[in-house]
Amino acid sequence: MSRNERRPPAQQQRQLEPQRKTCVACEQPMWVAYHTERTILTLQGLCQIRLVVRRCRNQQCSRYQQPYRPEEEGRWALPHGECGLDVIALIGTLRYREHRSVPEIHQELKERGVQVCERTVEHAMHRYEELVTVHLQRRERLHQQMEKQGRALLAIDGLQPDVGHEVLWVIREVLSGEIVLARALLSSAHKDLAGLLTEAKELLAVPVSGIISDGQQSIRKAVVSVFPSIPHQLCHFHYLREAAKPIYEADRHAKKELKKKVRGIRAIERGLEEEGGEGGEGGEGGEGGEGGEGGEGGEGGQEAPVVRDYCLAVRSALTDDGHPPLSAPGLTLHERLTQISASIDRVAEKRGFPFSLSDCNDC
Repeated sequence: MSRNERRPPAQQQRQLEPQRKTCVACEQPMWVAYHTERTILTLQGLCQIRLVVRRCRNQQCSRYQQPYRPEEEGRWALPHGECGLDVIALIGTLRYREHRSVPEIHQELKERGVQVCERTVEHAMHRYEELVTVHLQRRERLHQQMEKQGRALLAIDGLQPDVGHEVLWVIREVLSGEIVLARALLSSAHKDLAGLLTEAKELLAVPVSGIISDGQQSIRKAVVSVFPSIPHQLCHFHYLREAAKPIYEADRHAKKELKKKVRGIRAIERGLEEEGGEGGEGGEGGEGGEGGEGGEGGEGGQEAPVVRDYCLAVRSALTDDGHPPLSAPGLTLHERLTQISASIDRVAEKRGFPFSLSDCNDC
């Protein structure tokens, strides 16, 4: 979807000037040739940048009449781009780390106050992929890092942002944290993955002492074909997930039983809404005896927000599934419901109620 409204005015103004005032080729002074402006979209809003551009006036120079723009311009945005590098980095993070779709990223940016259309979000995502590719092509830096280590441990995994799209395969060196290779493939066959592992092996130029993956069958076959004598182990997360399957089933059953005991939240909320309406009417007729009843309704109205907060806390506890195996959803739910129950019991004790939440069979 393209932009259907006029872009708002810029909230910030900056002027950038070249730090160098002599030509890089002939060392002659460069004169100010003209000024130009760019409007860049950043996470802090629109910023209008005024650029001072210089040129060499030496006719014998190889850079004669070639513009020399401020060096700081590259810190703000890419050439001819309207999105700042901070926006591009955020879009890439939301896409490939949190697996969000383009409409979801667009909504997140709008909530942050960044006025951008969906088409611009998609273009910025492509720029992010290009920047990652440029970073990965710096082989000299990778070679220097691997030479210091003397060996490499490789981790391979694939990410598919949306169903039916290409799978982004990433090979990372575990000891240094450097990404060795990243490429999108239409197929996840072991022959294609073997090609990626072979290319990564050539890039490293140091012995590979181990491979880590999620144990996918195509990855296993690819590792055997490229590194036949190298140990291949399951990553810790997948190892724990497989080992915790019996515990996970028991925890899931416990969570289901706990949910049965906290049913009826919606009925309580409806009762509060009805009592709030009746209390309001009673308060209006407060001159006669009915006014006293209205006063009681007002007192109940003061307690209603607190009860609603407790209902909201219970809803939040029920909807949080946790992240097994490191965080068991059933145990998490039990802990939160215990805290809510203890809080209600403390309130009941202070108000002098003769019962506690543990005595109520409906909760």
